[in-house]
Amino acid sequence: MFLNWLATFEPRVLILAASCIGAGLAMIAGIGPGIGQGYAAGKGAEAVGINPKASKQVTMVMLLGAAVAETSGILALVVALILLYGNPLVTASGAGIILAAAAIGAGFSMIAGIGPGIGQGYAAGKSTEAVGRRPKFQSAVVRTMFLGQAVAQTTGIYALIVALVLMFANPLTKLL
Repeated sequence: MFLNWLATFEPRVLILAASCIGAGLAMIAGIGPGIGQGYAAGKGAEAVGINPKASKQVTMVMLLGAAVAETSGILALVVALILLYGNPLVTASGAGIILAAAAIGAGFSMIAGIGPGIGQGYAAGKSTEAVGRRPKFQSAVVRTMFLGQAVAQTTGIYALIVALVLMFANPLTKLL
């Protein structure tokens, strides 16, 4: 019954409405970086409180780690902006309901960015804490942090790939 009701709308209207929903869903991924960056900043403040002499090193590690933790939020923002301003689904041919579902699905897929944001922030926080305790090992700690953050980002990249496929190369539109 719901699908019959949706079918009464012009396909372009369905796609535009679904794109708005998809863009909003994509931005849910910002929760992860927010948590991760807050954790890193909290650990930075704690480390400076314990070892004020290392405050510059601690702050640098915290900022570097928090910047990397933001990447999944940036990827989600890119998908949301594509859905709102450069949406290829609006001019695509195919069933309107499938194209609308692709827009919502692209947004949903970006929610996977919550995990990388939290994980990368946790790595940044622990690295900040370690540099506060042992500033002379900053270089080794930062290298290890970046490596761990790179691995943690893989699920965010997978989500981006799924969102881009749904928007630009959706194989399901060719099945009808």
